[in-house]
Amino acid sequence: MSKLDPLSPAGAVSRNPASGALIANYPFHTAAEVEQLLGANAAAQRQWRDTPIAERVSAYRRLAALLRENSERLATLMTSEMGKTLAAARAEVEKCAGSLEWLVAHGPALLADEPVPVEGGDQVFVSYLPIGTVLAVMPWNFPLWQVIRAAGPIMLSGNGFVLKHAPNVMGAAFALQELYEAAGFPRGLFASLNADNDTVARVIGDPRIAAVTLTGSARAGAAIAALAGRALKKSLLELGGSDAFIVLADANIDLAVKAAVHARFQNAGQVCLAAKRFIVERPVLEEFTRKFVAAARQVTVGDPLDPATTMGPMARADLLEELHGQVQRTIAAGATLLLGGEKLPGAGNFYAPTVLAGVVPGMAAFDEETFGPVAAIKAADDVEHAIALANTSDYGLGGALWTGDTVQAQRIARRLETGGVFVNGFSLTDPRIPTGGVKKSGYGRELSHFGLREFTNAQAVWVKTVG
Repeated sequence: MSKLDPLSPAGAVSRNPASGALIANYPFHTAAEVEQLLGANAAAQRQWRDTPIAERVSAYRRLAALLRENSERLATLMTSEMGKTLAAARAEVEKCAGSLEWLVAHGPALLADEPVPVEGGDQVFVSYLPIGTVLAVMPWNFPLWQVIRAAGPIMLSGNGFVLKHAPNVMGAAFALQELYEAAGFPRGLFASLNADNDTVARVIGDPRIAAVTLTGSARAGAAIAALAGRALKKSLLELGGSDAFIVLADANIDLAVKAAVHARFQNAGQVCLAAKRFIVERPVLEEFTRKFVAAARQVTVGDPLDPATTMGPMARADLLEELHGQVQRTIAAGATLLLGGEKLPGAGNFYAPTVLAGVVPGMAAFDEETFGPVAAIKAADDVEHAIALANTSDYGLGGALWTGDTVQAQRIARRLETGGVFVNGFSLTDPRIPTGGVKKSGYGRELSHFGLREFTNAQAVWVKTVG
């Protein structure tokens, strides 16, 4: 998961991670501009909460269409700002549009009053009402999807949305604001805030902010949760992950390897739900490791605008150095380097696809979140050992389990301490299913009906029968 990005004294700085070239400087909003932004947002939210849901849905349809119409521009912007391949960026735009279309199709029914049967003929129902404006502190690794998956449900339910995006993707933040306004949402309802951490802290305490959602590191989550708690405001935290990818002896190894390579090296490994710890039963350890390393060698690292590239650069130089330090500490602790383990020569933040074997609890690559293209392989003696190793983590976001016995898999899944388990697949997000974590991976849920109602007031109304 993204760490809090370093901010320049004057504003946010965006650099092309493939070349190091400066893209733009974005001056921070002044105190007067922040006040204007919050005031306009509050006024827009009051208008929006009284807007019939049919009209809200129409705005979402237009927004989905605008995302697709602007797909190439948005994809190129994401690639230049944070380094994901152009193909992955195009897919991200499409995923955003598809998620909004799911909301359009299912949101009104999920937000409708929910009757509660009671005795005596009284009428009881639960209404899901907006709570105000939600401040969203978002990371850079999925500049559009992270925002849309939060803003979509939050705003459909009648709330306002203030986005504090990561400094290196402020171009994406302002592009989204423009699209929301072009789609016909009230001006100011979706507002991009460009501010330093002190200003964000003050905004959290502002009475016009009702709640906070953050996707980021555990350290950032603790800070945001403390500020929200001090102000008695709800918070949702989607934090780091160190997902286990369990391969049992009866798994289809070829399919598991193909999925494992994608799950670890997509987006240069900068995915909170990415597989990071590969826990493999001993009977298939050698085969899995050999085939995994061979497949990892085929990952094509290079210019993310080149269609032949399958993995671009890491988003920032400081993140690359942090990752390399984790690799070096893991090797020094006794792990074996099978592939990579180095920064690639030339300009940009390119790190070689890396595979470490013999990784055990206590080593950096096992205990910490490795937010980059580094895979850690650990042998498991049996199923019980694999479960214990998977749960030996401060994190609990997602995980994968590969086995030919899907009945056993369902029993194992219930014993894994994670927010999600994917059997014979890899962790992903989908508008139909909730996503979120336990332990230091945070709390609360996004997506599905859970996410749609997360920032609503579930108001109980009991109408007594009289006369």
